[in-house]
Amino acid sequence: MKLLFKQRPFTWFDSYDIYKEDGWTAYTVKGKLSWGHRLEIYDSYDQHIGTVQERVFSFLPKFEIYIREEYMGEIRKEFTFLKPVFQLECNDWRVEGDYLQWNYKVVDKEGSLIMTAEKEILRMTDTYVMDIVNEEDSLLCLMIVLAIDAAKCTQS
Repeated sequence: MKLLFKQRPFTWFDSYDIYKEDGWTAYTVKGKLSWGHRLEIYDSYDQHIGTVQERVFSFLPKFEIYIREEYMGEIRKEFTFLKPVFQLECNDWRVEGDYLQWNYKVVDKEGSLIMTAEKEILRMTDTYVMDIVNEEDSLLCLMIVLAIDAAKCTQS
């Protein structure tokens, strides 16, 4: 399953539209006022289905993940040189990026591919193409890309 992740231009808070391959909106993400990034995810029926909340006052970026109102775990950036690495607490997935921090892959603890996310360059706003192996992982994969994009924004 492919998803196109596009940040909306000229907004005060982070806002994104996530499209399926056929052009239909799969998710909408709305940034909310809070300490750190707070990104609320809505399905195509405008129902709140998840939240990515940055934990402030940590040395490296950390984000709490909620599906509906239930805490699922966190994604945290690990201390590494050259290539960014994130770890998911909720299911032992590992996120590995390239040294330019444009392309990422998510693998499980056995090394099987879960998703790739590639940043499209020469765009006005952040745009990623997500290729997800299993459609049922799409919400969690979206949360990962949102956390990575917010972490990059925090560190700039």
